[in-house]
Amino acid sequence: MPFADQTTPPHRKRFDEPGEARFLTFSCFRRQPFLSRDRSRAWLLEGIDRALLRHPIDLWAFVIMPEHVHLLVYPNTSDVDIAGFLYTMKKSVTTRALDFIRKDSPAFLERMHDLQPNGRSSYRFWQRGGGYDENLFRPRKIWEKIDYIHQNPVRRGLCNHPMDWRWSSAHAFENDGDAPLMLNLKHLPVDPRDHVRL
Repeated sequence: MPFADQTTPPHRKRFDEPGEARFLTFSCFRRQPFLSRDRSRAWLLEGIDRALLRHPIDLWAFVIMPEHVHLLVYPNTSDVDIAGFLYTMKKSVTTRALDFIRKDSPAFLERMHDLQPNGRSSYRFWQRGGGYDENLFRPRKIWEKIDYIHQNPVRRGLCNHPMDWRWSSAHAFENDGDAPLMLNLKHLPVDPRDHVRL
């Protein structure tokens, strides 16, 4: 599917518009499966929680895949900075990962090593750039993205049903079940379609 692999071209403009949801996709460095273990997924959940506490943003849907992440968020004030939200979240994960790897698995650092064209060297958990970012304001498109997010593990063959994948918000949409992150759906528009949400 196109959203899993796209990155934002340099000319694409992102708008922090109140009243518009944002569909965000970002990948691990060189699309390596850094999120294939429960440990790193837990770091990401904690990072998202930290970012939600610092930024006035509602989380509507998410999925953690082995090498990329999809989030559907809703900025609930006019001065929200999505780039700042992403920085808070990604920085938290990178710090946790590097602390763990330097202590327990230093050979893994080579997989995170990034030598940039300007000669600068660093270690990355996340791919350079902002990833894919799309403004959404039509209820039908918002619900299509929620379905897309929840179906991602099924399309990849990681599970048979969205509810089988622990690392997504699918449970929250199925009989108000538990999800690994708290969603805030008070501003989520009603699904205008005539079929089941998932």
